[in-house]
Amino acid sequence: MIRTLIFALALAAPGMSLAEPYIRPADTARLAGFEAHLGAALKEALAEGAAADIALMQEAMRGAALASPAPEGDWKCRVMKMGGLLPLTAYPNFSCRITATGAGTWRIEKRTGSQLFRGTLTEVEGGILYRGVGFNGAAPARDYDELPPDDQTPVEPNQTTADIGWFEQMSAGRGRLMLPDPILESRFDLFYLTR
Repeated sequence: MIRTLIFALALAAPGMSLAEPYIRPADTARLAGFEAHLGAALKEALAEGAAADIALMQEAMRGAALASPAPEGDWKCRVMKMGGLLPLTAYPNFSCRITATGAGTWRIEKRTGSQLFRGTLTEVEGGILYRGVGFNGAAPARDYDELPPDDQTPVEPNQTTADIGWFEQMSAGRGRLMLPDPILESRFDLFYLTR
């Protein structure tokens, strides 16, 4: 996506002052490589994934993003792990919630399951940026802004990792959270949100 390249270049520009959210240097490359990570993961998923999982992935990727999203509320969310350890793994629905925190900002959290996440969605030029953490257990070891800036090693307790990506809402009842190059397990994580 062109927004990824523009955003990464703007972050790297010397002397540039942005009102954009802080992105750890270790995560800037993951965002800049969004399309390459997605393409490689899709290639693996389509070549070797189970037919039912491929159909679900295609449904999650269908539709353009709304210009004026209103994602707050309770959602069902399904994670699809694409590429890496397995070509495509689709999990059942879990419970997610998105809460408005200000103009163009939201808090998102996956509330059920063994692998959880929480973070912020922020409208920036070119899309809605997600910054958060994935973790196992009751709570993350640290929030995104508190993680070591140049280290991608999971932080204990609860194996907390940095997550970065883009959120798109395609309709009142459908959305997707896309995480390129996750630190653990897969090449690309796709969360499909439905009401």
